[in-house]
Amino acid sequence: MDQAALLDILRQALWITFIISAPVLTMALVVGLAIGLFQALTSIQEMTLTFVPKLAAILIAFWMTMAFSGQMLVNFYTEALIPRIAQ
Repeated sequence: MDQAALLDILRQALWITFIISAPVLTMALVVGLAIGLFQALTSIQEMTLTFVPKLAAILIAFWMTMAFSGQMLVNFYTEALIPRIAQ
């Protein structure tokens, strides 16, 4: 395997990582901003108020995108990685 092929695989892997992590990180950002705004408006400074809803939102987003993420990883391995390993 030459250097160009290796860099192409790494580029594809990083792009897939970005696509898979984007929904979960976006959900965490939106929920974190909403909770921060709520805390600023009500002057409630409770640590569990930020942690528990954000964790729940991340788990829900992960659960909803699990099939899509798994399919993307399987496609990457079967189309890009395994054929180059077999060579």
